[in-house]
Amino acid sequence: MKEVYADNNATTRVAPEVKEAMLPFFEDLYGNPSSMHHFGAQVEKHLIYAREQVASLLNADPEEIVFTSCGTESDNAAIHGTLASYPEKRHIVTTKVEHNAVLHYCRHLQKNGYKVTELAVDRLGRLNLDELQNSLSDDTAIVSIMYANNETGVVFPIEQIGQIVKDRGIVFHTDAVQAGGKIPLNLSTLPVDFLSLSGHKLHAPKGVGVLYIRKGTRFSPLLIGGHQEHGRRAGTENVPYIVGIGKACELAQSYMEEERIRIGNLRDRLEIELLKSIPKARVNGDQGNRLPNTLNISFESVEGESILLLLSKEGIGASSGSACTSGSLEPSHVLRAMGVPFNAIHGSVRFSLSRYNTEGDISYIIEKLPSIIGRLREMSPFWSALS
Repeated sequence: MKEVYADNNATTRVAPEVKEAMLPFFEDLYGNPSSMHHFGAQVEKHLIYAREQVASLLNADPEEIVFTSCGTESDNAAIHGTLASYPEKRHIVTTKVEHNAVLHYCRHLQKNGYKVTELAVDRLGRLNLDELQNSLSDDTAIVSIMYANNETGVVFPIEQIGQIVKDRGIVFHTDAVQAGGKIPLNLSTLPVDFLSLSGHKLHAPKGVGVLYIRKGTRFSPLLIGGHQEHGRRAGTENVPYIVGIGKACELAQSYMEEERIRIGNLRDRLEIELLKSIPKARVNGDQGNRLPNTLNISFESVEGESILLLLSKEGIGASSGSACTSGSLEPSHVLRAMGVPFNAIHGSVRFSLSRYNTEGDISYIIEKLPSIIGRLREMSPFWSALS
């Protein structure tokens, strides 16, 4: 049976080059980079180089790069660090379609006395920038808005958003976990104070992330202890994984332009053929402004979980939304916020591609999915009522 992995927004395969770069740090290069002796010094130089590799992908200064354990820690640290630095301010602005690493943390803060504004999106998943403008006040400590949505791939106008926020003198954080390595991120020009990345979304291993902190931004650390990361994140550095994310960023930078086009063409072919061959299907999100690798598509009158199970039996891995909520029977909060109709929201599937996907993979999905939808609809009382 052929196997096709099309769930790369959930996690990615570790690139062979990344694995090779990491291996020495499990064997010969085992020193603590903070140690004064040569065992530590020979490791520290690789830590410095990894910081430079990440900074190069973001067009940032290496001193602005802080290594964390994951995207969730980076998101939480940016928000926590700002609120702790501006204790007099009690208002946070975010959106209804954020990843739970931001949305659930903000709701947790709301229970503890903070005011949180969740901006709405339209039926294509786009923000109303006038609503953002009107939500800001002198009490707003931070605005946290994702760069690209993990479920639909919709890309937000971060430059415009950042300018609105900075014109009011407010701190701006963007969760770029899904955007990193897929589209250019130029922090030399973007009006962003904090930016989050996660290694396992761009072919590095799980368990390592990045928090970009612009020079001069006030920040109070989430983790306090040693002097690591210039005092911004205590704890002995996870050197093998940091080396891994550094290499992954280097690879992403070298492949990005070519792969954006190729992967975008694969995604478009998949979309066109599925819409042609399966009736009552609809694409969720702004088709003109998405990540090149992401297709979120709904099939009326079927359950997404059933689609995924039958796809899996055919060797195809996809998702019904965020990997962090895949165990929930609740429909996607992103699609609910977009007003996707009830008879379609439960039948949503996300295909997310990577540089390891091929034309053959797309052909295989196109071959298998129409019959799966057909079988499920034959068993659906809702489909029978419509037919």
